[in-house]
Amino acid sequence: MVIPVHDVNPARTTPWVTYGLIAANVLVFLAMPGTVGVPGQSRLAQTCELHAFLDHYAAVPRELIHDQLPRLVPTGDVAVGPQGPGCVIGEPGYDKSPVLSVFTAMFLHGGWLHLLGNMLFLLIFGNNIEDRMGHVRYLLFYVVCGYAAGYGFALLNDDSGDPLIGASGAVAGVLGAYLVLYPKARVWVLVPFLIFLPLRLPAWLVLGFWFALQAVYSSGEGVSDAGTVAYAAHVVGFVAGMLLAWPLKPGTPPPPEPRGLLFGRRARPRETW
Repeated sequence: MVIPVHDVNPARTTPWVTYGLIAANVLVFLAMPGTVGVPGQSRLAQTCELHAFLDHYAAVPRELIHDQLPRLVPTGDVAVGPQGPGCVIGEPGYDKSPVLSVFTAMFLHGGWLHLLGNMLFLLIFGNNIEDRMGHVRYLLFYVVCGYAAGYGFALLNDDSGDPLIGASGAVAGVLGAYLVLYPKARVWVLVPFLIFLPLRLPAWLVLGFWFALQAVYSSGEGVSDAGTVAYAAHVVGFVAGMLLAWPLKPGTPPPPEPRGLLFGRRARPRETW
């Protein structure tokens, strides 16, 4: 897996929406139960609060497709029973909208690695898509891709009661749009091979390889945690982003022709006659 660090494709405008989305994701993550430890609170209490939080704000495939809300959910409290301490289960003290939960789930993440990975891709590739679409259309595009990814995953896993969280589906839509609009843009990546090798590769290769991995992983092949990562949501979001960006391709100016280092080596200057 390659790690992108920068693209050679300057934007003409400041990507305020991209910056705002990154800030919102970070702030929401810091506000989630268990992210910042509370003095004197046990690990079990944090886990119970997190489960209750996710039941309220995460998207659940069974709820999205069948509109079946659970009658009993974790309340966030801890009780000691015959089998030892555990989370209290009770009737939900809130009204949940499955449709709205897809939106709130876009800002929830399961850990620092999950958050930082999504925000890195959004920071590198989102500015050019925002620049091409404009701030308002880009924000709508981001949300639509997130919804397409959420409902696409739910249709493929309609009996699942596991919470679906993360900005991955919406960010995958940004990657799909970038592949359509700027396939020849160069992207600096780090390739782990004994050490991290810096290479400058075309976007079609970087993003095409990323999409191929997600497609393979979504089938359960080649990865042991396929049941805990919603790879199918990444695939659906990516395809949605490609389709939505396709009408903009004819009027998109090409990225600047890179000079200097190419694939880790210095390119030869062209002779002029």
